[in-house]
Amino acid sequence: MRTGLYPGTFDPITHGHIDIIRRACSLVDRLVIGVAINRDKGPLFTLEERVAMIESECAAVATETGVRIVAHPFENLLIHCAEEVGASVIIRGLRAVSDFEYEFQMVGMNRAMNSDVETVFLMADASHQAIASRLVKEIARLDGDVGKFVPASVRMALAEKFAQG
Repeated sequence: MRTGLYPGTFDPITHGHIDIIRRACSLVDRLVIGVAINRDKGPLFTLEERVAMIESECAAVATETGVRIVAHPFENLLIHCAEEVGASVIIRGLRAVSDFEYEFQMVGMNRAMNSDVETVFLMADASHQAIASRLVKEIARLDGDVGKFVPASVRMALAEKFAQG
């Protein structure tokens, strides 16, 4: 069984993330969505909320593809997370050339720590290349319509978060 790890903060999960998840399912038998705890980023949604959103939005993808998809919170090094979950491949989504420079450095460091774990880059679909969770949150905070960027349940969760603030 080939296990892949798709890591990120997913604050919140977007259509771009779901596109990468769906496409990653063609490469693996089991896909672990590594939900980074990363306290330094100060996420809008709690870890529990992010995991719940991922599980909810990925249930249909798992059924459609026949791939087991699980959410797995982590706070350690990415390569250590990959080892913990038995991943032989790390899946990374790229939106633009600027993403590649950072990712290229990460691959080099991860390979130096464990050369048995490959990294595969999937380019975001053209319709999702501009989507960034950071921008989605900003649009939602300013009462803009994020319906084109996130699933309906995530749009509602964003509206509730900003209504509370």
